[in-house]
Amino acid sequence: MGELGGEDLLIAIARPTGRSEDPLAIGIAGKGFDGDLASDSTRTDGYVLSTDVAPTILEHFNAEIPAEMSGQAISSEGSVDPAAIESLAARMAVISSRRGPVIGLSLLAWAVLLGLAIAVTRGGAARIGVRLAGLAVIYMPLVMLAGAAIEPGESAEVLLVLLGAPLLGTLTLAALSGYRALALASALTVLAYAIDVIAGSPLTSLSLLGPNPGLGVRFYGIGNELEALLAVLIVAGTGAGLAGFAPASSPRRCAIVFMALGLLCAFVFAAGRFGADVGAAIVFPVGAAVAAAAIAAGRRRSALLVIAAPFAVLALLAAIDLVSGANAHLTRSVLDAGGLGDLSNVAQRRLQLSAHSFARPILLVFLPVVVALACLALVRRDRLRDWLREVPAMRAGLIGALAATAVGTLANDSGALLLEIGTAFLLVFLGFVWAETRKAPPIRAE
Repeated sequence: MGELGGEDLLIAIARPTGRSEDPLAIGIAGKGFDGDLASDSTRTDGYVLSTDVAPTILEHFNAEIPAEMSGQAISSEGSVDPAAIESLAARMAVISSRRGPVIGLSLLAWAVLLGLAIAVTRGGAARIGVRLAGLAVIYMPLVMLAGAAIEPGESAEVLLVLLGAPLLGTLTLAALSGYRALALASALTVLAYAIDVIAGSPLTSLSLLGPNPGLGVRFYGIGNELEALLAVLIVAGTGAGLAGFAPASSPRRCAIVFMALGLLCAFVFAAGRFGADVGAAIVFPVGAAVAAAAIAAGRRRSALLVIAAPFAVLALLAAIDLVSGANAHLTRSVLDAGGLGDLSNVAQRRLQLSAHSFARPILLVFLPVVVALACLALVRRDRLRDWLREVPAMRAGLIGALAATAVGTLANDSGALLLEIGTAFLLVFLGFVWAETRKAPPIRAE
């Protein structure tokens, strides 16, 4: 084969292995391609999508790229670094298979230890045990982010989460008491992921609760798992912060804090340059607005706030995407739609995918548990109301988090997943509330 001419472009793709999960090696030779391949589809040096090939060819010939194409033109970044690409591939290859053992074994071990502690102390350790277990669950995503940076083996990652999350919970309880401990744990976990996505780091994608790029789901930003748990940590965590650090705040001030933090987090996790999650632009503002409405007076104004908040955030993010050239999912799927008909098709498709997600076997197993918990909460609503009577900010935060979970279930293509994760974290917060409201048994003199 002769040498390439000045304007020639050669794209070589490896032969498929026969297994759909195996990535295919690709190489491009030509003007401007002298480093790791990258595209706006992945924003990850060394990785591009098969759908990026056609736009690359069209761009090379200065032809218009149809809006219907989901791929982005491939470019070259930095210098070729095969070792870094291999390390990245090795981490992505284990994310899917490692999630179950690391998360499942940790949760099972904590539940067993909590049960043993309660049984041995005849209920004496229930309050502290529930607090510690709850904080461990909240810190779990934070520890998993650290695991993505360390890249340990499976056994080491199990131990990291199993021991690291309760250790952070213990330190938090030693430093702070009551709802302040719950607020700190929520804030640290949310802040860690916010900093990571703003910095453009790949750690969020490579954590076990990230968007799982190994399956081709998403290479940057947050995924449905993080969206579900962050919605609860942001809204209910704000309620815990107000209840713990500013219990005398007026309803108006609490409502402002809910809205400010909810909108700020929506911007960080939904903007194309950062989290790039359209669902976060809907779920976070709705949760914050419902929490603000629950604690503030004025039903009509509150209802308008709940309805207007997500639309305002979506419009703002769309404008930011257009001005900054972020070219994120929101811009491509919504702003490039051919009209109201295309937009309605997008909405209909997402609702259908959400409905189909409830038929997935692994998620179907936990649905009866979710239904049972919902029924129990309905039956015991008066008791829940009594628990939260003295902490209106915490009550508002839980109501907002519940609304965010419900809306996320409907607005995302993995509705069942968001419902189950959101319910699990709501249960953690309710357990903490129970521990705070139940009086400690009196100490008897021997």
